[in-house]
Amino acid sequence: MPSLDAQVAQEPLTGPERSIVLVGLMGAGKSSIGRRLGAGLGCPFVDADREIEKAAGCTIEEIFERHGEAAFRDGERRVIARLLHDPRQVLAAGGGAFMDPRTRTAIRQRGVSVWLRADLDLLVSRTGRRNNRPLLKGKDRRVILQGLIDERYPVYAEADVAVDIDDGPPDVTTDRVRAAIEAFLLAQEDQPDIAAAGSGPSGDPGGGLPARDQAP
Repeated sequence: MPSLDAQVAQEPLTGPERSIVLVGLMGAGKSSIGRRLGAGLGCPFVDADREIEKAAGCTIEEIFERHGEAAFRDGERRVIARLLHDPRQVLAAGGGAFMDPRTRTAIRQRGVSVWLRADLDLLVSRTGRRNNRPLLKGKDRRVILQGLIDERYPVYAEADVAVDIDDGPPDVTTDRVRAAIEAFLLAQEDQPDIAAAGSGPSGDPGGGLPARDQAP
């Protein structure tokens, strides 16, 4: 029997069947916006980090402490592959999940990836509200987050949709995210060859999308 990764790759989905996968750094608002987006779309919201904790029987912080980041990333990839096999949902992926090329391929086949793009000051402010983030624990948040921005934002730019996040009302931000997703799906309907091939980035900051798919 093929692995779950292989099953996902062999079964691309299109249009309204595809899950919405939120990507971005910690503090970007994936959970807050994801819950609201799921409610508005009438589909469940799933937090990949919580699913990883359920599968492991311990917290992410404990996984890092006991087994290291590499083991966590391997489990993260497997859990996301499994979740992408479920019916349509809004899925909040961990900040590092989209860095794995196998995960990006799986998301491209069965989901619409949405990058919640936040600036450094906003991330520093928001991440200061919690002290259980393994990558930040006991470290200078600004320095670590700037390093993550430098490393991850060029890869996040491969997402299907990018939406700039500010400190405004979550409902307003959610409406902008939903509008950007709808614009992307409409563009795919207008270009069936692209939709059939799966959403593919061109390497530019907008992920190769028309300007209307880049929400301010």
